Amino acid sequence: MGNFFEELFARGNSYWLTRFIILRLLGFVYAIAFLIAAQQLVPLIGEHGLTPANHFLTSIQTQLGSRMAGMFNIPTLFWFGISDNALSIFAWIGLGLSLVVLGGYANAIILTVLWAMYMSIVHIGQVWYGYGWEIQLLETGFLSIFLCPLLDGRPFPKCRPPIFVFWLFRWLGFRIMIGAGLIKLRGDTCWRDLTCLYYHYETQPIPSPISRYLHFAPHWFHQFATAWNHFIELIVPWFSFGPRTAR
Repeated sequence: MGNFFEELFARGNSYWLTRFIILRLLGFVYAIAFLIAAQQLVPLIGEHGLTPANHFLTSIQTQLGSRMAGMFNIPTLFWFGISDNALSIFAWIGLGLSLVVLGGYANAIILTVLWAMYMSIVHIGQVWYGYGWEIQLLETGFLSIFLCPLLDGRPFPKCRPPIFVFWLFRWLGFRIMIGAGLIKLRGDTCWRDLTCLYYHYETQPIPSPISRYLHFAPHWFHQFATAWNHFIELIVPWFSFGPRTAR
C-alpha cells in the first residue's frame, strides 16, 4: 500500500516540463478571460447593465432567506460589495495576477486567488457566463493549485509535481471529449447518419475564412469529416489512460 501511494503522489518528477507548460498556458487563458471581463462586466452585469449583478444577488438572497444562505449556494466575493468600479478593478487585478503566472511565477496561493476571483465572476455572470468552457476553466484552475508549492513560485521549483494531479487532468480531458461526442449521438440524428456537416458551415455561429469552401465540398467529404469527429471525441480519449506510446 505504501508503494502504491508513493507512486501515485511522489513520482511525478518527470513531469516538471509538463507542469511548466500547463501553468503558463493557464496564465494565458486566465489573462484573456480577465481582459474580456474588464471590458464587458460593467455593460453586461453592472449597475445599469443588461442583467445587473446587484439585482441578481438581491434576488438570490430573497429566495434563500438570508445573505449567508446565498453565500453558501452562490459563493462569490461580490457578496461583500459590488459596484461598477469594483467589477472593473476586480477584473484588472485578475489580469495582473494572470500575467504574473504567464510570466513564470506561480504558487498555490496565487492560483487559489485567481480561481476564487474567476469563480466569483462566473457565479454572478448569469447567462453571460453560463457556458461549459467557464466551468472547464474553473476546474482546470482548481487542479492547477495542487501542481505548485504553497509559497515557492519559481518556474522550476524543487517540489516535484504529484502525478495524481496529472491523472486528474487526463480525466478532465477525457470527460470533455467523451461528453462532446455523446451529446452529439444522443442529439440530432444527423450526427448518427453522418449528414450534419451538410449544412453545418452555413449555420455555425462563428464561421472561419474557409467555411464557405468547406460548405461546397462533396457529401463524401462531409461524411468522412463527421466520422472522423466521432473517432476523435469517442475513441481517442481512451488512449489518455494507456501507456506513454498510446498517449
